[in-house]
Amino acid sequence: MVLIVLMTLALMPFQMLAIRFGWRLRSLLPLWYHRCALRIIGVRVRLHGRQSGVVPTLFVANHVSWVDIPVLGALIEGCFIAKREVGEWAGFGTLARLQRTIFVDRNQRNRAAAQNDEIGARLGTGENLILFAEGTSSDGNRVLPFKSALFGVAERFARAGHDPDGPGIMVQPVTIAYTAINGIPLTRTTRPKIGWYGDMAMLPHFTDLLGLGRIAVDIHFHDPVDSRAYASRKTLAAHCEREVRRGLIESKRRRDVASVDSRWRPGGGRRPKRRFSSGATDDIPGPKTSGR
Repeated sequence: MVLIVLMTLALMPFQMLAIRFGWRLRSLLPLWYHRCALRIIGVRVRLHGRQSGVVPTLFVANHVSWVDIPVLGALIEGCFIAKREVGEWAGFGTLARLQRTIFVDRNQRNRAAAQNDEIGARLGTGENLILFAEGTSSDGNRVLPFKSALFGVAERFARAGHDPDGPGIMVQPVTIAYTAINGIPLTRTTRPKIGWYGDMAMLPHFTDLLGLGRIAVDIHFHDPVDSRAYASRKTLAAHCEREVRRGLIESKRRRDVASVDSRWRPGGGRRPKRRFSSGATDDIPGPKTSGR
């Protein structure tokens, strides 16, 4: 924990300057920071499928724990979409703002259009965004229903100056599945040790998780889709939910966790690229890129 705090304090001034002057570093520094954090925490990542090579892409994932942030942040060069309350958390709110997180208030429906316009504008500048579509976190044993409201950004993308008759935005479902602790496969009973949900306090969970040992997580990059291929945000949300749920079911069935260390790991030399992601397995096919 001390190492994470020291690293955070050392890098904060550089990130502040990068944001202030619009340097490219503002997107690259979080990637490096999250990779180092995963190494300190002891998280090993196994990738399935390929990350979308289209910029921008809206990545849509399930949400299990605060660990999801460094896991996806180490793989995807992009910004998170989070509920407004996150920005008010002591310490963690500051970190979220330093990663240029977009904060939304899901309880104020009258602001939904303005929030979607802000998201669309960010996508319009070529930035990838990451959305936890359940609207909350779970124990990791199941995928909760996806909230379709924020998928409305696909319907408003044209407001950011894009051709309304042209292609929509690329949306890629992503499954986060924690599979093992110290090489021992997780079960329905033990998987919630990683989950941060309900009324759990952040700091106690943070310190408890650091004491668990090596954590293995599967990340499934499912086939990306063009948002305009779906009749509405609700059908798009339903598709993404099905894909994410399928990935979780596949990971829960696996028992070959011993191979995790041969895959991507933070600082291991395989750098996710802007247009192409490293590390693929045989289970999930790569994206269909025709027409893009």
